[in-house]
Amino acid sequence: MIPLLALLPVIAALLQAAPQPRPAEPAQLPVVRPEIVRSYPHDTGAFTEGLLFDGGRLYESTGREGQSVIRQVDLATGRTLREAKVPAGLFGEGIVAWKRQLFSVTWHGGRGFRWSLPDLKAAGEWRYTGEGWAMTDDGRHIILSDGTPALRFLDPATMRVARTLNVTANGRPLKNLNELEYIDGEIWANVWMTRFIVRIDPTTGKVKGALDLAELVAKAGTTDPDAVANGIAYDRQARRIYVTGKNWPQLFEIKLPAK
Repeated sequence: MIPLLALLPVIAALLQAAPQPRPAEPAQLPVVRPEIVRSYPHDTGAFTEGLLFDGGRLYESTGREGQSVIRQVDLATGRTLREAKVPAGLFGEGIVAWKRQLFSVTWHGGRGFRWSLPDLKAAGEWRYTGEGWAMTDDGRHIILSDGTPALRFLDPATMRVARTLNVTANGRPLKNLNELEYIDGEIWANVWMTRFIVRIDPTTGKVKGALDLAELVAKAGTTDPDAVANGIAYDRQARRIYVTGKNWPQLFEIKLPAK
């Protein structure tokens, strides 16, 4: 997303307790620093908005008007293998694979697109209200974020809203849920303009904990304030997690620390 005039206090929502926490919730969310398994080259020109593994292939979507593309990327080299351009004037956002198609959203205008897999040929459009930020799927629904605390669960056959899920951290609504990934029964989300990934219970909407990407941010070494952590991909076959950021020089495979 483009920069705001003032940052929202999302880190406080992650790391501090509510003034009157609900009895069923902990006073403070557990925060861990993931371990880096290995790193790979990443295109520093990519303003990453979506990251996705499907069928052993890595896909990435990028933002900014006039620069928004969806492409298949070689993990080992970071080289673009094939690419599709988002229509001119639109700001590309998240992507999700469903059966033999890839769905994408754009920030403003409510225009979503369908692309064939794996060749990324244009296959149609779909519409939604509000903004489009990111997508993932839970095997039954496509899950869409729009910058608000509400996640929409869409029927893939119609792309209509089946239900919504309000996300809270220590009882407080949590906005700015950007790139999404469904990992082992949890929704993971980058919190825009922070170094944190939150892990969301898809039934209750409660944030169960957070990942602090401070080490990865330091290794990326970017000085642009917009070059924040963004991009989570889960290789479900190999059970590997990959993360990156906007214009980062590296893409990282990570794992949670042993308990």
